[in-house]
Amino acid sequence: MNANYELDERDRKRFHFEMTPFRKAITAILAGVFRLLMKMEVSGLENLPLDGAVIVAANHVTNFDVFPMQFSLPRPIFFMGKAELFKNPVMDAALRNLGAFPVYRGEKDRWASLHAGRVLDHGQTLGMFPEGTRSQSLGLGVAKTGAARLAIEKGTPIVPMAITGTDQFFKRFPRRARVTVSLLPLLLPYPGETPLALTDRLMFALAAGLPENMRGVYTEIPEGFRDNRQEAKA
Repeated sequence: MNANYELDERDRKRFHFEMTPFRKAITAILAGVFRLLMKMEVSGLENLPLDGAVIVAANHVTNFDVFPMQFSLPRPIFFMGKAELFKNPVMDAALRNLGAFPVYRGEKDRWASLHAGRVLDHGQTLGMFPEGTRSQSLGLGVAKTGAARLAIEKGTPIVPMAITGTDQFFKRFPRRARVTVSLLPLLLPYPGETPLALTDRLMFALAAGLPENMRGVYTEIPEGFRDNRQEAKA
């Protein structure tokens, strides 16, 4: 461990880097419940590596996004959750068994970043919402560079995931909401690419997989963006 690293209270707890029996059972139960709420269509699974470290980066409309995100994949996803969710001891233990780990939002949380890196070091799937918060159907907002930084640091591919329809949960009940999950072609960091450049590349790819009204600030690709991408590739 880095000599400059200061132990965090979260280091005293056990976090899982595998599919636990508890997680397997709860995921099966929740999948059954959500089948009553949604009709899910998944495309692009061929873009997801079946093993090895990978970051799945999705748009974020509602708190329910994580469910179709997980149900659509043949691999367990490990993801950040706001620290407030872990305050209750029972919920804390359950979330850690489900592959979640706490992050303090609104500040630079070094522990959460290091733990996300550990997920990738274990060859697992790290789920991230680059926007950092829900867009609440207003379209993509300006993304943070965390996913790109991790991808560059670990040499890990990013699979953009476009999710639509989660904002219709309960609005159509007892009719099921139509939810689509599209896994887009994976992105690899270019040699010398900056986190900001990779973030832009990720978000424009993600926007292209969403309906126009959900693309937000990434609706129009700036002039010269494609040329810059080719320069980075070279």
